Amino acid sequence: MKFDVVVVGAGPVGLAAACALRGRSVALVAHEAPRLGDRPASMDARVYALSPGNVAFLRSLGAWQLLDPARIAAIRTMRVHGDRGSCIELDAYRAGAPELAWTVEDGELQRALWRALESHASVRVLAPAQCQAIEHSSESARLRLRDGTDIDAALLVGADGAGSFVRIQAGIAAATREYGQVALVANFSCAKDHGGVAYQWFQQGPVLALLPLPGRCVSMIWSLPAEEASRLVALDDGALAREATEASRGIVGSLQPLTAARSYPLRHLRAARLIASRTVLVGDAAHVVHPLAGQGLNLGLQDVRALAEVLARQPVSDPGDERLLRRYERQRAEPILAANVAIEGLFRLFGAEGRGFATLRNLGLNLTDRLPVVKNLLIREAMR
Repeated sequence: MKFDVVVVGAGPVGLAAACALRGRSVALVAHEAPRLGDRPASMDARVYALSPGNVAFLRSLGAWQLLDPARIAAIRTMRVHGDRGSCIELDAYRAGAPELAWTVEDGELQRALWRALESHASVRVLAPAQCQAIEHSSESARLRLRDGTDIDAALLVGADGAGSFVRIQAGIAAATREYGQVALVANFSCAKDHGGVAYQWFQQGPVLALLPLPGRCVSMIWSLPAEEASRLVALDDGALAREATEASRGIVGSLQPLTAARSYPLRHLRAARLIASRTVLVGDAAHVVHPLAGQGLNLGLQDVRALAEVLARQPVSDPGDERLLRRYERQRAEPILAANVAIEGLFRLFGAEGRGFATLRNLGLNLTDRLPVVKNLLIREAMR
C-alpha cells in the first residue's frame, strides 16, 4: 500500500494529524480499533485544559462541534497559589478574552476526533495494527506491520507517545528524566459553584490543581512524590475526597467522588530532533513535560498545526521533502524550548528548599499579580 502520509498513533494528537492532513492520501495506524458506541455515562478521569487556539484548530477539523456541550466547560479565571500565601490571578475578562481555556475529557475528545475522521474518504484507518519495522530510503519510508503488511509513505508521522516506535526506528535520541512524582487524577462534585475558576497550589514540590467541569464538578490533577501518591491511591474514594478537600482548603466546598482515581508516573522527555529522513515527530513522541502548566496536549496540537501549515503553504508536492521538514522543526523549536524552560523553571523553583528560595518565589508571584501588562502577556501566550 502507498500513501502520501502515514500517521502512527491514534491518541488525540495522531487523530488530529490525520484529520489535518486529509487533503492528501493518509493512513492512520492505530493499536486499537475505534470504539464509537454509546457514550459512557461516567466521566473520564483524565481531563485536558485546551487553549482557545487549539479549540479553534479542532473546530476547523470538524471535531470540536461534535462534542456534547454538556461535557465541556470554560475556564475564565486561573488562581495560582504559592506555598506561603502568595497568589496570582489571571482573568480572561480583564484581558479582553471570552475564556482562557476549555476543559474536555480525554474519551470525549477522542470520540469526536474519530467521528470527524469518518467523513474524510482520503484517510484509511488500519486498526488494530502493530508496527514491526521501518525502513528509510531517499524516496519513501516503508512501515511493516506485524501481520506482514507493508506500507510505503512519502512522510511518516510519529504520534505514538513517549515510547515512540517511530522515533526509535528513526534513530532519534531522546533525553529523559524522572521527576520522582506520580500524577493522581480524579473527578469530584463540589458543594460550591466553581464559577469557571481553575485553581492551582504549589506545595513545596507537590502541585495540586482543580479544573472546572460542567455543573458543580471539578477535575483534580495532583502531582506528588511516589510514596505519598501510593498512600492516597490506597484510600477509598471517600477518604481521598476528604484529603483533596483539605488540601484545596475547601475552596469549592466539600468534595464528593465521581470517578475512581487513576495514577501515572511523571517524567520529562525531549527528543534531540523533531525530524529524520522521511519522518517527523509530534506530541509526546517529541516532548513530554510536567503537567503543572497543563501544556502537554496543547504543545502536541500546536505541533500538528505547524506541520499542516508548512505542508499546505509550500508548493512542493512531496510531503517528505527535507526542506519542508526542516521548516517545521525550525518553527517548533522556539515554542517548545520556551515551554520547557518555563515549566522546568517553575518546577525547580517551587520544589527548592530553603528560606531564600521560598521568599523569592512568593515575592515573584505577588509582584507579577500586580503587573497587568505582564499578566496579559502570560494570558496571550497561554491562549495560543
